[in-house]
Amino acid sequence: MPSSAVPPIGARLRAARHARGRSVRGLARDIGVSASLISQIETDKSSPSVATLYAITTALDISIEDLFGEPRPGQPPLGEAPAEVDNVELVTVPEGAQSMTRHADGPAVMATLGVSMAVADPAMRGLRSPDGRIGPVVRPDERELLTLDSGVTWELLGQIPHKHVDFLLITYQPGGSSSSSGLLMRHSGTEFGYVISGALTLKLGFETHTLVAGDAVSFDSSTPHGYRNETDEPAVGVWFVLERSA
Repeated sequence: MPSSAVPPIGARLRAARHARGRSVRGLARDIGVSASLISQIETDKSSPSVATLYAITTALDISIEDLFGEPRPGQPPLGEAPAEVDNVELVTVPEGAQSMTRHADGPAVMATLGVSMAVADPAMRGLRSPDGRIGPVVRPDERELLTLDSGVTWELLGQIPHKHVDFLLITYQPGGSSSSSGLLMRHSGTEFGYVISGALTLKLGFETHTLVAGDAVSFDSSTPHGYRNETDEPAVGVWFVLERSA
């Protein structure tokens, strides 16, 4: 069944960056990617991979929840992005280019520079109340959805304001992975997952695990990790990511 699309996240990321007084070049330097890639993501000319998105949100001190909903109390608001565009030369980023990224105040994150287009319809929304709550009941065709460039789709299953848990239905298409190059990532928080169908290969630290339907996994998200669907069938699971601060 169809799912509702979240408005393009580029404007939200750009507004968060401006609200924190960060430049495109400074953010790019902190997470180890090109300024051109940041500009392309912020103008919705490209969508990030899972690893790149976590790198950006970690550097800006926002959560995935903030991209779907409203800023949490005590955090700088995402704000309104100014109309002007940073003076950055846009270049084509080769698929598969990669780098180790590090945020000065956070853990190292592995990110990729492979990009692809994503289209979202701003008119389509889920059951979001004025205070940002999603639910209490969310039908399959009412889920807010983010499509990332590495063959991964996140669907928001519910959200309670000020409860900082990402409650997601995640689909890895055949060949889909956390990053376009297969590099590992790490971020703050704790991760819990349950595979509904298909199979995923999880690299967790120095170990490799094959997850099939019925398998569950939980670990500290600061441990380097990455997922990849090495089969010819989609892999679907329910994931909870609990922020460390929560």
